[in-house]
Amino acid sequence: MSRALSVGRPPGRHPIAGLPSAAQLASLGTVLCLYRPDSSELGGWKHAVSAHACQGMDSEGIRESLCFVDARGRCCWRLYLLPDSDFLAWDRLVSAFPARPEPVTDAGVAERLWRRLAVRLGNDAWRMCALRLQVGEGRELAASLASLSSLGATTARRIGNVEGAEGELWVDDCCCASAARRSGPWTADGMPVIQL
Repeated sequence: MSRALSVGRPPGRHPIAGLPSAAQLASLGTVLCLYRPDSSELGGWKHAVSAHACQGMDSEGIRESLCFVDARGRCCWRLYLLPDSDFLAWDRLVSAFPARPEPVTDAGVAERLWRRLAVRLGNDAWRMCALRLQVGEGRELAASLASLSSLGATTARRIGNVEGAEGELWVDDCCCASAARRSGPWTADGMPVIQL
């Protein structure tokens, strides 16, 4: 899980006006990264020529992301806000980019399964991972794989299900959650038994 990633932009492509800087992205903390299977975790950043803010809503709540678009006009990289992210840095960054609403996706189970199948058959799938973005030594964008809180992992899995993304997420339970699991009896459905 401690694999470090780094990518620089090709010569002649530093910085692009329609993109956030590496420092701005690094201020976000831990984010959910969606990338194309034919790329790498930071490959979409390397090919992006513009970015816009997206906000979608489904029955589970609001999803906020930064969508990065390549020269062909295809979304090549997405960063999602998680409960583990820095909300103030996210708001500052997102407010600097044009917003594009996503369609409301309050589809039933059957419709979501059909969409997921269509994405896979159309070879338009995504991979996902949690990243902590950083500024590398040469001022390039760097990242390391990050662990998530229980709430962050739940949110990331929900986003992955909606987007048809696959990948592994690491959960780092806090000491309070770990201590609660070790203490006292539990019911069959995982709830603590409260003794009065």
